[in-house]
Amino acid sequence: MSAKPLAELIEDCIAPVLAAQGFATRAIVTLWPEIVGERLGQRSRPLKIEWPKRRPAPGEVAEPATMVVRVEGAFALEMQQLGPLVVERVNTHLGWRAVGKLVLKQGPVAPPPAAAGPAPALDPAAQARIDGQVSAIADEGLRQALARLGRAVAQQGRRQSGEGRD
Repeated sequence: MSAKPLAELIEDCIAPVLAAQGFATRAIVTLWPEIVGERLGQRSRPLKIEWPKRRPAPGEVAEPATMVVRVEGAFALEMQQLGPLVVERVNTHLGWRAVGKLVLKQGPVAPPPAAAGPAPALDPAAQARIDGQVSAIADEGLRQALARLGRAVAQQGRRQSGEGRD
């Protein structure tokens, strides 16, 4: 059994929630700032994609979906003006004409998570304890990876408890 990236495991966990909102994958949600630009990406969030209720008849072209986007009030006009460009960028990202128009919902948009800052220094006793716990592992790569994980967990605990701050 090989190790899997966390992103692959998260995809399985959040896929049902995203599917309920009309998203086939998490790409639009997670890459939103890259799709619309950093400025609008911080002030808006895609909420859902509403797909047409009616299936196209044989030989008929399918109608594109409507993307619902929450946008902060001050940026609604800018998003409205850039709507055709945003639709084009979303479709380019998806690789097909999935979205035909945007519907804007004004409201507060949660700010992106702030950077945590530098990790507090790990004390020598904790470092020795982690090294002792992983020393019996024969595979060098696995041993180093587990040691990094142990240090990160210990540093995260110190950061949350406020230790190591000047």
